[in-house]
Amino acid sequence: PPSSPLLSNLASRHFSSEDDHDSIRRRNIGISAHIDSGKTTLTERILFYTGRIKAIHDVRGKDGVGAKMDSMDLEREKGITIQSAATFCRWKDAHINIIDTPGHVDFTIEVERALRVLDGGILVLCGVSGVQSQSLTVDRQMKRYNVPRLAFINKLDRQGSNPWKVINDLRNQLKLNACAVQLPIGLEDKHTGVVDLILNKSYTFDGEKGEKVKEG
Repeated sequence: PPSSPLLSNLASRHFSSEDDHDSIRRRNIGISAHIDSGKTTLTERILFYTGRIKAIHDVRGKDGVGAKMDSMDLEREKGITIQSAATFCRWKDAHINIIDTPGHVDFTIEVERALRVLDGGILVLCGVSGVQSQSLTVDRQMKRYNVPRLAFINKLDRQGSNPWKVINDLRNQLKLNACAVQLPIGLEDKHTGVVDLILNKSYTFDGEKGEKVKEG
């Protein structure tokens, strides 16, 4: 039988560590989304949980520090990403290069440039608004470059959040065969963690900013 187009794309994609002679796996991943969906905040959390940074700071710089990935003063002032920023972290035996891209339509070319070097992408979606205009643009760009991706539904602690609506948006608007691999534990002000259906484990968040993760 003919192979799936998705499997063909994955099989022909060259990962960044393919030609390495050491045992370290290297991956380039990009984080893309509609403006104000939480891309930079997600990147901050990844850096914190992997031990690259020691504290979590607000994106808009309300605490006088600002997000690590927002290097420009204007980015810290406005709370948006204007130019792509790259960083790295290590998780187990993998070396991960992370590219945080802008979400505003005026800086779409920055996303286009980043997609050319990615092994995979994370499409961040707001748990309240779901698929938005720039989500459609980013999805088209990822399809154009055959970038494998997963969707990360953010802001489930906000009033009106509904992950099932977002999954339906992915299926109906982006024509993606989306399926949940994690389930939230509570929503809105009762959101306390997630259940991983692949590993059959639960993760709950404790502390002022959810910095303490408890596995169950």
